[in-house]
Amino acid sequence: MDNKLIVTAAPHITGADSTQKIMGRVCLALCPALVASVIIFGVNALILTAVTVAACVFFEWGYCKLMGREVPVADLSAVVTGMLLAFNMPASMPWWMAIVGAFIAIVIIKQLFGGLGFNFANPAIVGRIALAVGFASRMANYPKPENGIDALASATPLAVEKGVLGAGEYVTLLLGNHGGVLGETCAIAILVGGIYLIATKVISPMIPVTYLATVAVLSLIGGYDPIVQLLSGGLMLGAFFMATDYVTSPTTDKGKLIAGIFMGVVTCAIRFFGTMSEGVSFAILLMNLVTPYIDALTRQDKLGIAKKKKEAAAK
Repeated sequence: MDNKLIVTAAPHITGADSTQKIMGRVCLALCPALVASVIIFGVNALILTAVTVAACVFFEWGYCKLMGREVPVADLSAVVTGMLLAFNMPASMPWWMAIVGAFIAIVIIKQLFGGLGFNFANPAIVGRIALAVGFASRMANYPKPENGIDALASATPLAVEKGVLGAGEYVTLLLGNHGGVLGETCAIAILVGGIYLIATKVISPMIPVTYLATVAVLSLIGGYDPIVQLLSGGLMLGAFFMATDYVTSPTTDKGKLIAGIFMGVVTCAIRFFGTMSEGVSFAILLMNLVTPYIDALTRQDKLGIAKKKKEAAAK
């Protein structure tokens, strides 16, 4: 028989996308922010990103070789982690500290838990938090923009926003002419990349839209400027590129809605009432930790299960 009925295990519907293609699109979406950071902070931004990416790729290759595993460097996930980690550091960050962050992200958070698909949290987020705790002064050492404009260069807008910023600074926030880490400066570049990810269906708009909307609403209620809160800090980068990680974010639409609201509440609580001016990293990490519970509570019941429960109750 030429035509045989071949039965295989689920899933039976597949797509043309692969991990490599998806990660490649994420890298492409991060390029506008990378170009903007180089324009704003100079060539150090490009060198820091290259060092961090190279370190992440090397640690993934080295660990897998050491453990006798298949080397997954070609899937570009380590490259994405390296770029995101670099975007969470100031351009003045010493290279060896960036390498330490790459080791924590790739080896401790990703590979020790089994590699891609098994990590309990976003590796770049944990790497960023570890660097912020271990090298607090260096992580807060924000260089001035090198493009001739030094508005708000001494600190991030969140550190000075208490009614100080006026309407003129909105343009500064959009263009990124202020102090901060590489990925929290040019909001336009991050937004362009995020829209590209949504348009190419790499990510769902549910989490970033819900996250940003929650922060905006709570800012209005709390008496803070919602535009400043949305365009400052790592909110844009976190909402589009880090909170939407496939492995560590909820899979259901209800779960994504809950996650977005949860992160918005935590971010605003830290920003408004905490001693830190930023709260995105901790909000995303906490969401990563509760994602299994969100999925369990919002997962659709198997076909027939709800019906059987109703029949049993009727009897």
